[in-house]
Amino acid sequence: MFKVFQILVLLIFGIISAQEKKIETVFFDFDKFTLDKNQIQIALDFIKKIDTSRIESVQIYGYCDDRGNHNYNYMLSENRVATVRDLLTSNGFNKNKILIIEGRGRVLIKTDTVKDLSKIRSQNRRVDMMLVPKNSFGNGIYNSLQDNHIVGDRIYFENILFPLGSSVLTPDSVIELEKIVTILNKNKNLEFEIRGHVCCTPNYFKDAVDKASGDRKLSVNRAKAVFRYLLNRNINSLRMSYKGCGNKFPLGQGEKMDRRVEFLITKT
Repeated sequence: MFKVFQILVLLIFGIISAQEKKIETVFFDFDKFTLDKNQIQIALDFIKKIDTSRIESVQIYGYCDDRGNHNYNYMLSENRVATVRDLLTSNGFNKNKILIIEGRGRVLIKTDTVKDLSKIRSQNRRVDMMLVPKNSFGNGIYNSLQDNHIVGDRIYFENILFPLGSSVLTPDSVIELEKIVTILNKNKNLEFEIRGHVCCTPNYFKDAVDKASGDRKLSVNRAKAVFRYLLNRNINSLRMSYKGCGNKFPLGQGEKMDRRVEFLITKT
């Protein structure tokens, strides 16, 4: 089933015009978060070809090479992301289309197994810009709760995302949940299953560890956190259930999107 899902995503990406690449990368000098003129032009050429009416968002991810300590490189990758974001917005790109900005720190490599270490390190000092087409998941799959759904619809909430190893709701998640409460109160017959997901876990583990509890049931706890929030906002428990899906269903849109909760509509 997931292979079919991946094929659908690839087909939808293919709908983007030949002039509109789905991903572009700019590179930075060692220990720098400013871009030279050539890299600035690459970024500007990329956004000039984007048809914003056909994309859901742009996601920006930053990286560093393997030298230096983790905390320093994490901040450097964050600064690189901010440089690209500011470049895009200052040149007229809609800031509301920039959904995710995330610095990911060092890209670790085994130096004794790499032939051209200098080249590999230069390729890791980068920022990736990725386009997400509208409705990129296919029919019946949405990124927000709608007024009208049918059984089987799935909703991937781009604002109900969690920090690494955490099942604690973020302020952005609470804002999104309040919107959901409003819609659920208007649609009293709507029933759904809350599904939690995790990223960054080896395949031999079905789930990740929740740092707060120490239990390997992070995806369950994320779904449960949403369930409890809605319960506290007087959404009837009979309308909803929750489960953890572990790491079985990555979206292929970055680790942050895999630290998510989604809804499966079970009754309308």
